[in-house]
Amino acid sequence: MSAKLERTSTPGIYRKGARYVVVFRDAQGRQRKRSARTIAEARTLKAALTTDVRRNEYVEETRLAFADYAARWIETYEGRTARGIRAGTLRDYRRALGLDEHGEQTGGGAVAYFGRTPLASIRPQDVKAYAAHVAARGVARNTVRLAVAPVKALLATAHEEGLIRANPAAGLRLGRAVAKSPVKETHALTEDEVVRVLGEVPERDRLLCEALAQTGLRISEALALTKADIDFGRRRLSVSRRLYDGELDAPKSKHGVRRVPLSPELARRLWLVLATKPGEAVVFPGVDRTGLYRVVRAAGERAGIEWPVGLHTFRHSAASIMFRRGVPKEAIRRLLGHHSWDFTAGTYVHLDDDDLPDGAIVGDLTANTRPEIVDADGVTGEAEAV
Repeated sequence: MSAKLERTSTPGIYRKGARYVVVFRDAQGRQRKRSARTIAEARTLKAALTTDVRRNEYVEETRLAFADYAARWIETYEGRTARGIRAGTLRDYRRALGLDEHGEQTGGGAVAYFGRTPLASIRPQDVKAYAAHVAARGVARNTVRLAVAPVKALLATAHEEGLIRANPAAGLRLGRAVAKSPVKETHALTEDEVVRVLGEVPERDRLLCEALAQTGLRISEALALTKADIDFGRRRLSVSRRLYDGELDAPKSKHGVRRVPLSPELARRLWLVLATKPGEAVVFPGVDRTGLYRVVRAAGERAGIEWPVGLHTFRHSAASIMFRRGVPKEAIRRLLGHHSWDFTAGTYVHLDDDDLPDGAIVGDLTANTRPEIVDADGVTGEAEAV
């Protein structure tokens, strides 16, 4: 038998066993009840609820569980901007949540972590705890960000739909646990190293790898190319889509749509392969990305590269080689399909000590400049010419 409500000295607040109950009416006049652990907490809650109702800001807290809402949300989510959301991104969200294409749980992801937790009870510290849980696997910082992204979008939608009073992920900083996650280390090959690695790639895969190294295309963009995308007369190829998870999709951003030049030799070799084929013929058909990655990694090892070479290494290498050759920054940005040079330079251009100029970068300010020096005894004099 449940405990009865006992009046307290504060109207609208009752004692029920070891807890307190706040009784109030919403904007429609319906009676509502909320519980609190102490009389002080109950008084604070009553004041907040009264203010919310008066301002017409009261939201009835849902008892809907995170897992149940996630399955419903992913089926109807259309993005948070006018551009909508790409099919590939939506698939990534499904995986991160731990749902398959039918909305069934896979046993991992955010759904497994939050489970039957009511949406209304999730607080900012809970989202941070989930980020730390993902980071504890030792994954890269960007992997943590991608795991938390659908959780933040889901909670934002729940707030818009009035299911929760506030969005616990709004403006959230994920904390030290995530900041300590490793940043994925990336490398670029020198021109000589690119030649050595390509020389170790089997003939059946070499043309594709050479195209990646020369054009800087993403592997997903290269696998989506058809003969019609190549203008052999002008030696240009058009990038307008990518092959992602076995399906054709738009590029990662509007900047990904571009035209990329081909060297005469690469254009000639592509023509030899495609000359008799129709326009819709895929340039690089039947490629197993996982198998190709292993091929390239093994080629890097045989070429004596001390770190793992991957398919994306060719893209980093193309950017760095173009920069060393003096290709204009804006041209490199456009060829790679990035939104800004700052991103290109910070992520894809890799320089080492050998790239620094010999001698002083800044020489004498004038031909007659003789900077003063102070020796160990504090005697001031002119610097000797070297």
